[in-house]
Amino acid sequence: MGRVLVATAVSVERDAVAKAFGGFSPGPDDEALGVVGRAHPPPSSRLRSSGGDPHRPSGTTAHGGSGATARDRIDVIDAGVGPALAAASTASALTAAALQGTPYDLVVSAGIGGGFEPEAPVGALVVADEIVAADLGAETPDGFLPVTELGFGTVRHHPPEDLVRRVADAAGARTGAVLTVSTVTGTAARATALRERHPTALAEAMEGFGVAEAAGAHGVPVLEIRAISNPVGPRDRAAWRIGDALAALTEGFGKLVPVLESWNRHDQ
Repeated sequence: MGRVLVATAVSVERDAVAKAFGGFSPGPDDEALGVVGRAHPPPSSRLRSSGGDPHRPSGTTAHGGSGATARDRIDVIDAGVGPALAAASTASALTAAALQGTPYDLVVSAGIGGGFEPEAPVGALVVADEIVAADLGAETPDGFLPVTELGFGTVRHHPPEDLVRRVADAAGARTGAVLTVSTVTGTAARATALRERHPTALAEAMEGFGVAEAAGAHGVPVLEIRAISNPVGPRDRAAWRIGDALAALTEGFGKLVPVLESWNRHDQ
């Protein structure tokens, strides 16, 4: 297992993920690294695993040594809401780690999101087999055109197929496209339009594509995991089950340690 960076949007998502790996404890150099929270053992063992080097990210083994456990090698950040801030924060964390000689081998965008019913009901866990920028493009009289059809960039990233399958099997998750949007869907008409354009979509959130862009720029594989807190469609705060989704996120990550420990990007 290499080093893993988990990028969430906000602190409650960060803490839900960190809880699966033994809880959250900030380190003295976290703020400087752009890493707001880390999943790792208690502070006494952190000093051992960081080798006492104040310039090395806390909670890691020097140069990714073989003595590190999964908890030592998983860092969790709250990268911010929306694709732009998520991309910037993730890129900063990736750059800092690379400059310190402890680069990441996998980036995971994780948190809660809306689910397209009936395939992804509230409380379900979804692993993306495609990470799609659903509203990056142009509206035309003939409908929406993704930015790729305008001759620019990309609108989708593909996580490693084997890793997606293994993570989904371990966590009991569904697999499908996860859409990244800058505006959360709040009407039935928009939900229908998104499903028509993206028939394999199971969920929508606001950060996955930004995280994937940062990972891609660094040549690092990416994964996206979402726990469903509400249906995609008419905005109804009374129907949201954020607590249930956060619990599902914690439970799902708790089942992933064997997968992360055995997966090696260089074997792909």
